[in-house]
Amino acid sequence: MLRRNSRSLRGFTLIELLVVIAIIAVLVALLLPAVQQAREAARRSSCKNNLKQLGLAMHNYHDVYTKFPRGAYSCCWGTWQVAILPYIEQAAVYQIYENSGGNDSTGPRYGSGVNLQVTRKRFNVLSCPSDLENAPISRITSHNYVVNFGNTSYGQGTVNGVKFLGAPFGRSRCYAMRDAVDGTSNTLLMAEVLQGQGRDLRGFSWWGDASQFTTYLTPNSALPDRIYTSYYCNNDPILNLPCAASTSANPTMFASRSRHVGGVQTLLMDGSVRFISENIDLNTWRALSTPKGGEVISGF
Repeated sequence: MLRRNSRSLRGFTLIELLVVIAIIAVLVALLLPAVQQAREAARRSSCKNNLKQLGLAMHNYHDVYTKFPRGAYSCCWGTWQVAILPYIEQAAVYQIYENSGGNDSTGPRYGSGVNLQVTRKRFNVLSCPSDLENAPISRITSHNYVVNFGNTSYGQGTVNGVKFLGAPFGRSRCYAMRDAVDGTSNTLLMAEVLQGQGRDLRGFSWWGDASQFTTYLTPNSALPDRIYTSYYCNNDPILNLPCAASTSANPTMFASRSRHVGGVQTLLMDGSVRFISENIDLNTWRALSTPKGGEVISGF
């Protein structure tokens, strides 16, 4: 009679099974951060591409009108975001919008009439995939890219001794490439911001106040953004979005912010996109926002 080999019937012991499970757990723990990093790298690349497309749109607008669009028409009658719609392949949407450039007494605002057909749309080219989407008022969308209003505040005046030294965008007039005396490769055109959550109006770029950023604060600053009322300010430390109500000493201003690790994506006037560290020297950061401040800039 043939005898079976008892070793061929031997299974895993409990200790061996636990060891295998532990090894799998370690491998998963090592793999998940790598997957997350790869996903964030892809999102960051997509964000950079969005800014490249917006730079091309701004340049095409400039080619047609020999100047950039106005940053904002008061609070509520259109911003640069409406003006460039035809240059981001949204000409049909642009035709719907009424009264871009209106005033306090005529025409619909961004939140009324047919304009809601536009302002309730979300545009991928205006949205960073790393951020959280929000529509704080009447399903009107927020976005992630805004224009440069200079080195102080939305009002473009002196703030705590820091003098306003010009900007590529404003509310009173339109600016052109020729205004960049410091050089188009040394002047910011646009940068990222984060969408405030809930009723927070940061990133609400159909609205004049939120259509811009300034460089009074460094990128991803721990100091608060300033908005005209705390009602529209969600000061949630988990979201890393500090904010407070504006005052005479600290008027309305929004820093450039992102969910990318270590800094923010920016668009220069020459059309190039640069990732700028949140640890950039404050004076260098402010100098990058002024087209004719006369500063010497290097190593940013």
